[in-house]
Amino acid sequence: MLAAIHRELTYIKHVGRTLWMLRLVKPDSPRTIVDIVEQHVAKSPDNPALICQDQVLSYAQMDARANRYAHWAIRAGIKRGDRVALLMENRPDYICAWLGMFKVGAQVALINTNLSGQALFHSVAIAGAGHAIVGAELASVFAAAGFDNGPQFWVEGASGALPPGALDLSEALAEASPLSPGKQAREGLTAKDRAFFIYTSGTTGLPKAANFSHMRMLFMMYGFVGALGPTERDRIYDPLPLYHSTGGVCAVGLALLSGGALIIRRKFSVHEFWNDVHKYRATMFQYIGELCRYLLNAPPHPLERDHAIRAITGNGLRPEIWQQFQQRFAIPRIVEFYGATEGNVSMLNYDGTVGAVGRVPEYIQFRLPTRVVRFDVEKEAVVRGPDGLCIECAPDEVGQVIGGIGGSAGRSFEGYTDKRDSEKKILRDVFARGDAWFATGDLMRRDAHSYFYFVDRIGDTFRFKGENVATSEVGEVLAAVPGVSEANVYGVKVPGVDGRAGMAVLVVNGDFDMDGLAGYLKSRLASYARPVFLRLSSRIDVTGTFKQRKVDLVREGFDPEAIADPLYFLDPVTGRYERLTAARHADIVSGKVKL
Repeated sequence: MLAAIHRELTYIKHVGRTLWMLRLVKPDSPRTIVDIVEQHVAKSPDNPALICQDQVLSYAQMDARANRYAHWAIRAGIKRGDRVALLMENRPDYICAWLGMFKVGAQVALINTNLSGQALFHSVAIAGAGHAIVGAELASVFAAAGFDNGPQFWVEGASGALPPGALDLSEALAEASPLSPGKQAREGLTAKDRAFFIYTSGTTGLPKAANFSHMRMLFMMYGFVGALGPTERDRIYDPLPLYHSTGGVCAVGLALLSGGALIIRRKFSVHEFWNDVHKYRATMFQYIGELCRYLLNAPPHPLERDHAIRAITGNGLRPEIWQQFQQRFAIPRIVEFYGATEGNVSMLNYDGTVGAVGRVPEYIQFRLPTRVVRFDVEKEAVVRGPDGLCIECAPDEVGQVIGGIGGSAGRSFEGYTDKRDSEKKILRDVFARGDAWFATGDLMRRDAHSYFYFVDRIGDTFRFKGENVATSEVGEVLAAVPGVSEANVYGVKVPGVDGRAGMAVLVVNGDFDMDGLAGYLKSRLASYARPVFLRLSSRIDVTGTFKQRKVDLVREGFDPEAIADPLYFLDPVTGRYERLTAARHADIVSGKVKL
């Protein structure tokens, strides 16, 4: 009883603080993050704002740099509503660049730094960018993407010759004024206007550009400020890409809304992580699940417990490593969250309930309407009753999470630049005729206390032997096997077999025991959930935001003559994983071996 009361009081405290802050987020208000930063500049100009390696910019210096970008933009003819592409690795100028563009009301397309060729061309083109700010480290990649009549190409930080057609942005910024251009430069801008184009990870096909307004930016940032209560004394370590909402909005907001400092890492490094946290005296850091797994798989580091971290926040920390991660690295508080860049479903796990991605009690549903509805995995469609409406799941029943559209800032669905892509994500006539809900594409269960637990992505879950197999749950079990560093689970088609058979790519070390694996999995997974095929690899391909790639793996299947990696299959006769040879593959495909 006392635990339940404490949980409720904790939730009410944080939600109350967040809602109090969100009263400032109004669609028609001209107030944006620019105004908040300028308030910090007036109040505490010398406080550190951005830290990267040996470079420290105070709030006054960051703002002056952003002002230079703003005056450059005005000189270049960039005005309110114009689109500017930003392709640059993590560094202080990344923040200064988009902050400067906001000062003139421009919209910024945050381009994934891992893209090249067609994907890069596509991302810039769908944003309709007239100008591109490109870091010198990526200038040759941008130049090679083939923009014949593309955006004006500006290179920042070049020390040598520029690519053909490029202009020197560093020189232009040096000539620009560090003084504020004034609010008249963005006159007419309101919070409902677009701030960013933020792109999907591109795990399937070309990236899609999601609309991201100033209102959504502040709504998201205030959510984390309300949950973690940062102050100007806090230092937030951010090793995640600034082109994505987790590293580029959530972590940035913790610092800039509170007047604290953002510690920027050019790229995540397992070996340097704790050195950085210790050196820069970080008090918080932003994570994603794979980052936590990488750290946990690394050898002990002398500084991994010698730090000033008081809280961390992120998404994707899986239940099977949660407590181990928290205990090994002496993390006082973990605030797991759930949210999608393009969606309207967001929640936080304020009290650190292990495994939960967040909580939305009934009494807050008016502000954040979030439900779980029955979903047919095989048909990949919601289940509707005789009346044609959706059926809400019972407690702990797995279904698709959806969010109500309309009303407050937290309920808006801003969608993609392509309206057809946006429409695909909207469910209509869900609980009443004419209503509209955002379909997250994620399977979750909600318990009796309103905690949500992630199960799998729709499309990653597959059916085998008439049962649904959640790849994430199988992956959790495999990742806990001694000697397994990483696991990526998916389903593959087998001739004559209904559904898809489970397959997993494993990255293993010297502690891995293939002979004992089948017995280990038998005690932990139902027969239909045990992977039929295994592929041992030296690495698992991930996106720039550490999401595992599966599309190519599914396409490649389990043919040993087409795959160089060692393959194994769960032999139904021996009950062990045996080497998959060309002859055994032929037996499986012909049906001689019954899986």
